[in-house]
Amino acid sequence: MKAIWYERTGPAPDVLQFGRRDAPVPGAGEVRVRLAASGVNPSDTKRRAGWIGLSMPHPHIVPHSDGAGTIDAVGAGVDGSRVGERVWLWNAQGGGRPFGTAAEYAAVPAAQAVPLPDGASFADGAGLGVPGCTAHYAVYGDGPVGGKRILVQGGAGAVGHLAVQLATLGGAEVITTVSGAAKAEVARGGGARHAIDYRREDVVGRVLDLTDGEGVDRVVEVDLAANLETDVAVLRENGTIASYSSTSGPELPLAYYPLAFKDLRIHFVQGYLLPPAARRAAVRDLTTWLAAGQLDVRIAATFPLAETASAHEALESGRADGKILVEIPL
Repeated sequence: MKAIWYERTGPAPDVLQFGRRDAPVPGAGEVRVRLAASGVNPSDTKRRAGWIGLSMPHPHIVPHSDGAGTIDAVGAGVDGSRVGERVWLWNAQGGGRPFGTAAEYAAVPAAQAVPLPDGASFADGAGLGVPGCTAHYAVYGDGPVGGKRILVQGGAGAVGHLAVQLATLGGAEVITTVSGAAKAEVARGGGARHAIDYRREDVVGRVLDLTDGEGVDRVVEVDLAANLETDVAVLRENGTIASYSSTSGPELPLAYYPLAFKDLRIHFVQGYLLPPAARRAAVRDLTTWLAAGQLDVRIAATFPLAETASAHEALESGRADGKILVEIPL
Protein backbone atom coordinates (compact mmCIF):
# COMPACT_ATOMS: atom_id res chain seq x y z
CA MET A 1 0.00 0.00 0.00
CA LYS A 2 0.99 3.65 -0.33
CA ALA A 3 1.70 5.23 3.02
CA ILE A 4 3.39 8.00 4.94
CA TRP A 5 5.71 7.09 7.83
CA TYR A 6 8.55 8.39 9.94
CA GLU A 7 11.46 6.74 11.75
CA ARG A 8 12.64 9.73 13.80
CA THR A 9 11.08 12.91 15.08
CA GLY A 10 11.67 16.33 13.56
CA PRO A 11 10.31 18.83 11.01
CA ALA A 12 7.70 17.35 8.67
CA PRO A 13 9.66 17.76 5.39
CA ASP A 14 12.73 16.18 6.99
CA VAL A 15 11.21 13.08 8.57
CA LEU A 16 7.98 12.16 6.76
CA GLN A 17 8.56 9.52 4.08
CA PHE A 18 6.17 8.55 1.26
CA GLY A 19 6.34 5.15 -0.36
CA ARG A 20 5.02 1.61 -0.13
CA ARG A 21 4.60 -0.61 2.91
CA ASP A 22 2.89 -3.92 3.51
CA ALA A 23 -0.85 -3.49 3.99
CA PRO A 24 -2.02 -4.51 7.47
CA VAL A 25 -3.84 -7.77 8.07
CA PRO A 26 -6.72 -7.46 10.57
CA GLY A 27 -6.15 -9.44 13.73
CA ALA A 28 -8.79 -10.99 15.98
CA GLY A 29 -11.47 -8.43 16.80
CA GLU A 30 -10.20 -5.99 14.17
CA VAL A 31 -11.40 -4.59 10.87
CA ARG A 32 -9.30 -3.32 7.99
CA VAL A 33 -10.41 -0.07 6.37
CA ARG A 34 -9.61 1.12 2.85
CA LEU A 35 -9.15 4.77 3.70
CA ALA A 36 -10.49 7.69 1.68
CA ALA A 37 -9.50 10.53 4.02
CA SER A 38 -7.12 11.01 6.94
CA GLY A 39 -7.44 13.81 9.50
CA VAL A 40 -4.45 15.76 10.83
CA ASN A 41 -4.53 16.95 14.45
CA PRO A 42 -2.13 18.99 16.59
CA SER A 43 -1.36 15.82 18.55
CA ASP A 44 -0.17 14.18 15.31
CA THR A 45 2.20 17.02 14.46
CA LYS A 46 3.47 17.27 18.04
CA ARG A 47 4.23 13.54 18.16
CA ARG A 48 6.05 13.75 14.83
CA ALA A 49 8.01 16.79 16.02
CA GLY A 50 8.96 15.18 19.35
CA TRP A 51 7.15 17.97 21.21
CA ILE A 52 7.81 18.27 24.96
CA GLY A 53 9.90 15.15 25.19
CA LEU A 54 7.66 12.90 23.10
CA SER A 55 9.91 10.14 21.79
CA MET A 56 9.63 7.36 19.21
CA PRO A 57 7.60 4.59 20.90
CA HIS A 58 7.96 2.42 17.77
CA PRO A 59 10.65 2.07 15.08
CA HIS A 60 8.22 3.12 12.34
CA ILE A 61 5.10 5.24 12.78
CA VAL A 62 2.33 5.85 10.25
CA PRO A 63 0.78 9.03 11.66
CA HIS A 64 -2.79 10.25 12.21
CA SER A 65 -5.50 8.99 14.49
CA ASP A 66 -8.55 10.11 12.50
CA GLY A 67 -9.82 8.79 9.20
CA ALA A 68 -12.75 7.48 7.20
CA GLY A 69 -13.23 4.85 4.53
CA THR A 70 -14.76 1.45 3.81
CA ILE A 71 -14.19 -1.83 5.64
CA ASP A 72 -12.68 -4.34 3.19
CA ALA A 73 -11.67 -7.18 5.55
CA VAL A 74 -12.39 -8.39 9.08
CA GLY A 75 -10.48 -10.46 11.59
CA ALA A 76 -11.62 -13.44 13.63
CA GLY A 77 -14.66 -12.76 15.78
CA VAL A 78 -15.96 -9.85 13.69
CA ASP A 79 -19.21 -10.23 11.73
CA GLY A 80 -18.36 -10.54 8.03
CA SER A 81 -21.40 -8.43 7.17
CA ARG A 82 -19.33 -5.38 8.11
CA VAL A 83 -17.32 -5.71 4.88
CA GLY A 84 -18.42 -2.85 2.63
CA GLU A 85 -19.51 -0.66 5.56
CA ARG A 86 -18.57 3.02 5.42
CA VAL A 87 -16.97 4.05 8.73
CA TRP A 88 -15.17 6.81 10.62
CA LEU A 89 -12.26 5.98 12.92
CA TRP A 90 -10.99 7.17 16.29
CA ASN A 91 -7.61 6.55 17.95
CA ALA A 92 -6.22 4.62 14.99
CA GLN A 93 -2.67 5.62 16.00
CA GLY A 94 -1.38 6.07 19.53
CA GLY A 95 -1.99 4.20 22.74
CA GLY A 96 0.44 1.49 21.69
CA ARG A 97 -0.70 1.40 18.05
CA PRO A 98 2.06 2.47 15.62
CA PHE A 99 0.13 2.55 12.35
CA GLY A 100 -2.48 5.24 11.74
CA THR A 101 -4.52 6.55 8.84
CA ALA A 102 -1.92 8.30 6.62
CA ALA A 103 -2.04 5.28 4.32
CA GLU A 104 -4.33 3.43 1.96
CA TYR A 105 -5.27 0.89 4.66
CA ALA A 106 -5.51 0.80 8.44
CA ALA A 107 -6.48 -2.00 10.82
CA VAL A 108 -8.23 -1.04 14.07
CA PRO A 109 -10.33 -2.71 16.77
CA ALA A 110 -13.85 -3.13 15.40
CA ALA A 111 -15.38 -0.77 17.97
CA GLN A 112 -13.11 2.04 16.73
CA ALA A 113 -14.66 1.86 13.26
CA VAL A 114 -18.01 3.64 13.62
CA PRO A 115 -20.72 3.42 10.93
CA LEU A 116 -20.72 6.62 8.87
CA PRO A 117 -24.22 7.97 8.12
CA ASP A 118 -25.30 7.66 4.48
CA GLY A 119 -25.54 11.41 3.95
CA ALA A 120 -22.12 12.14 5.41
CA SER A 121 -18.92 12.37 3.36
CA PHE A 122 -15.63 10.68 4.13
CA ALA A 123 -14.26 14.17 4.79
CA ASP A 124 -16.92 14.62 7.49
CA GLY A 125 -15.97 11.30 9.06
CA ALA A 126 -12.25 12.03 9.04
CA GLY A 127 -12.92 15.26 10.93
CA LEU A 128 -14.76 13.69 13.86
CA GLY A 129 -12.39 11.55 15.92
CA VAL A 130 -10.05 13.73 17.97
CA PRO A 131 -11.80 17.12 17.62
CA GLY A 132 -15.32 15.71 17.91
CA CYS A 133 -14.69 13.47 20.91
CA THR A 134 -12.55 16.14 22.59
CA ALA A 135 -15.25 18.76 22.10
CA HIS A 136 -17.97 16.42 23.36
CA TYR A 137 -16.05 15.52 26.53
CA ALA A 138 -15.14 19.17 27.16
CA VAL A 139 -18.80 20.20 26.87
CA TYR A 140 -20.51 17.23 28.57
CA GLY A 141 -17.80 15.72 30.76
CA ASP A 142 -19.08 17.60 33.80
CA GLY A 143 -22.77 16.94 33.25
CA PRO A 144 -25.68 18.19 31.11
CA VAL A 145 -25.55 21.74 29.78
CA GLY A 146 -29.23 22.51 29.25
CA GLY A 147 -30.02 26.00 30.54
CA LYS A 148 -26.38 26.79 31.30
CA ARG A 149 -24.12 29.50 29.93
CA ILE A 150 -20.90 28.30 28.35
CA LEU A 151 -17.93 30.29 27.11
CA VAL A 152 -16.03 28.56 24.29
CA GLN A 153 -12.59 30.07 23.87
CA GLY A 154 -11.65 29.92 20.17
CA GLY A 155 -15.03 29.07 18.71
CA ALA A 156 -13.90 28.90 15.07
CA GLY A 157 -11.16 26.26 15.46
CA ALA A 158 -11.58 22.56 14.74
CA VAL A 159 -12.47 21.65 18.35
CA GLY A 160 -14.00 25.01 19.27
CA HIS A 161 -16.42 25.07 16.34
CA LEU A 162 -17.67 21.59 17.24
CA ALA A 163 -17.89 22.55 20.92
CA VAL A 164 -20.09 25.53 20.03
CA GLN A 165 -22.41 23.25 18.08
CA LEU A 166 -22.50 20.48 20.69
CA ALA A 167 -23.21 22.89 23.54
CA THR A 168 -25.97 24.57 21.53
CA LEU A 169 -27.52 21.21 20.64
CA GLY A 170 -27.47 20.39 24.36
CA GLY A 171 -29.52 23.48 25.19
CA ALA A 172 -26.78 25.83 26.41
CA GLU A 173 -26.45 29.53 25.72
CA VAL A 174 -23.03 29.84 24.07
CA ILE A 175 -20.68 32.79 24.10
CA THR A 176 -17.43 32.42 22.20
CA THR A 177 -14.20 34.27 21.54
CA VAL A 178 -12.76 34.71 18.04
CA SER A 179 -9.98 36.67 16.36
CA GLY A 180 -11.94 38.53 13.70
CA ALA A 181 -15.20 39.13 11.87
CA ALA A 182 -14.93 36.13 9.54
CA LYS A 183 -14.42 33.76 12.45
CA ALA A 184 -17.30 35.39 14.30
CA GLU A 185 -19.57 34.42 11.42
CA VAL A 186 -18.31 30.83 11.62
CA ALA A 187 -19.03 30.73 15.35
CA ARG A 188 -22.50 32.24 14.98
CA GLY A 189 -23.21 29.76 12.20
CA GLY A 190 -22.49 26.99 14.69
CA GLY A 191 -25.04 28.39 17.13
CA ALA A 192 -23.09 30.83 19.29
CA ARG A 193 -25.38 33.57 20.57
CA HIS A 194 -22.51 36.01 21.00
CA ALA A 195 -19.02 36.18 19.47
CA ILE A 196 -16.39 38.38 21.13
CA ASP A 197 -13.34 39.55 19.17
CA TYR A 198 -10.63 39.11 21.80
CA ARG A 199 -8.20 41.23 19.79
CA ARG A 200 -10.47 44.26 19.89
CA GLU A 201 -12.74 43.80 22.91
CA ASP A 202 -12.41 43.33 26.66
CA VAL A 203 -13.47 39.70 27.01
CA VAL A 204 -14.19 39.85 30.74
CA GLY A 205 -16.19 43.05 30.45
CA ARG A 206 -18.21 41.78 27.48
CA VAL A 207 -19.00 38.41 29.08
CA LEU A 208 -20.16 40.03 32.30
CA ASP A 209 -22.20 42.57 30.34
CA LEU A 210 -23.86 39.84 28.24
CA THR A 211 -24.72 37.84 31.37
CA ASP A 212 -25.94 40.79 33.48
CA GLY A 213 -22.90 40.40 35.70
CA GLU A 214 -23.58 36.76 36.53
CA GLY A 215 -20.84 35.19 34.40
CA VAL A 216 -20.84 31.73 32.83
CA ASP A 217 -21.21 28.24 34.27
CA ARG A 218 -18.42 26.60 32.28
CA VAL A 219 -15.54 27.43 29.99
CA VAL A 220 -14.26 25.24 27.16
CA GLU A 221 -10.62 26.27 26.91
CA VAL A 222 -8.18 26.10 23.98
CA ASP A 223 -5.18 27.75 25.70
CA LEU A 224 -5.30 27.55 29.47
CA ALA A 225 -1.99 29.30 30.16
CA ALA A 226 -3.05 32.30 28.08
CA ASN A 227 -6.62 32.56 29.33
CA LEU A 228 -6.71 31.29 32.91
CA GLU A 229 -7.06 34.75 34.46
CA THR A 230 -9.93 35.59 32.11
CA ASP A 231 -11.65 32.26 32.76
CA VAL A 232 -11.53 32.74 36.52
CA ALA A 233 -12.93 36.25 36.20
CA VAL A 234 -15.95 35.24 34.07
CA LEU A 235 -16.91 32.02 35.86
CA ARG A 236 -19.70 31.85 38.39
CA GLU A 237 -19.21 30.08 41.69
CA ASN A 238 -18.88 26.28 41.38
CA GLY A 239 -17.88 26.66 37.72
CA THR A 240 -15.60 24.48 35.62
CA ILE A 241 -12.85 25.09 33.10
CA ALA A 242 -12.59 22.17 30.66
CA SER A 243 -9.18 22.66 29.07
CA TYR A 244 -8.03 20.58 26.12
CA SER A 245 -4.84 22.52 25.31
CA SER A 246 -2.31 25.00 26.65
CA THR A 247 -0.16 25.71 23.63
CA SER A 248 1.22 29.03 24.85
CA GLY A 249 2.85 27.38 27.85
CA PRO A 250 2.88 24.07 29.76
CA GLU A 251 3.48 25.84 33.07
CA LEU A 252 0.32 27.47 34.38
CA PRO A 253 0.10 30.80 36.23
CA LEU A 254 -1.97 29.03 38.87
CA ALA A 255 -3.03 31.10 41.88
CA TYR A 256 -4.89 29.17 44.56
CA TYR A 257 -7.19 31.75 46.14
CA PRO A 258 -8.98 33.12 43.03
CA LEU A 259 -10.06 29.58 42.17
CA ALA A 260 -10.72 28.46 45.73
CA PHE A 261 -12.88 31.44 46.66
CA LYS A 262 -15.24 30.58 43.80
CA ASP A 263 -14.94 26.79 44.27
CA LEU A 264 -13.78 26.42 40.67
CA ARG A 265 -12.55 23.23 39.03
CA ILE A 266 -10.10 22.71 36.18
CA HIS A 267 -10.85 19.62 34.11
CA PHE A 268 -7.86 18.66 31.95
CA VAL A 269 -9.41 17.05 28.86
CA GLN A 270 -7.42 14.45 26.88
CA GLY A 271 -9.31 13.47 23.74
CA TYR A 272 -7.47 10.15 23.42
CA LEU A 273 -8.35 9.03 26.94
CA LEU A 274 -12.10 9.46 27.34
CA PRO A 275 -13.59 7.16 30.00
CA PRO A 276 -15.61 4.37 28.33
CA ALA A 277 -19.02 5.89 29.12
CA ALA A 278 -17.93 9.30 27.85
CA ARG A 279 -16.54 7.72 24.66
CA ARG A 280 -19.79 5.87 24.01
CA ALA A 281 -21.78 9.06 24.53
CA ALA A 282 -19.50 11.05 22.22
CA VAL A 283 -19.59 8.45 19.44
CA ARG A 284 -23.38 8.14 19.75
CA ASP A 285 -24.12 11.85 19.73
CA LEU A 286 -21.63 12.78 17.01
CA THR A 287 -22.98 10.08 14.70
CA THR A 288 -26.62 10.89 15.45
CA TRP A 289 -26.26 14.63 14.91
CA LEU A 290 -24.16 14.11 11.78
CA ALA A 291 -26.85 11.81 10.37
CA ALA A 292 -29.49 14.45 11.13
CA GLY A 293 -27.53 17.14 9.30
CA GLN A 294 -27.08 19.10 12.54
CA LEU A 295 -23.29 18.94 12.67
CA ASP A 296 -20.93 20.96 10.50
CA VAL A 297 -17.41 19.51 10.27
CA ARG A 298 -15.48 22.50 9.00
CA ILE A 299 -12.68 21.55 6.59
CA ALA A 300 -9.93 24.13 6.22
CA ALA A 301 -7.81 22.45 3.52
CA THR A 302 -7.20 19.10 1.84
CA PHE A 303 -3.86 17.69 0.61
CA PRO A 304 -2.99 14.54 -1.37
CA LEU A 305 -1.34 11.73 0.56
CA ALA A 306 2.05 12.38 -1.03
CA GLU A 307 1.95 15.95 0.34
CA THR A 308 1.25 15.04 3.96
CA ALA A 309 4.29 17.06 5.05
CA SER A 310 2.60 20.17 3.60
CA ALA A 311 -0.58 19.27 5.51
CA HIS A 312 1.43 19.16 8.75
CA GLU A 313 3.03 22.51 7.99
CA ALA A 314 -0.38 24.04 7.22
CA LEU A 315 -1.69 22.97 10.61
CA GLU A 316 1.45 24.13 12.41
CA SER A 317 1.17 27.56 10.79
CA GLY A 318 -1.85 28.32 12.99
CA ARG A 319 -3.70 29.86 10.05
CA ALA A 320 -6.10 26.98 9.36
CA ASP A 321 -9.73 27.58 10.30
CA GLY A 322 -11.00 24.06 10.73
CA LYS A 323 -9.73 20.56 10.06
CA ILE A 324 -6.78 19.72 7.82
CA LEU A 325 -7.34 16.55 5.76
CA VAL A 326 -5.24 14.25 3.63
CA GLU A 327 -7.12 12.73 0.71
CA ILE A 328 -6.46 9.13 -0.29
CA PRO A 329 -7.97 8.31 -3.74
CA LEU A 330 -9.91 5.06 -3.85
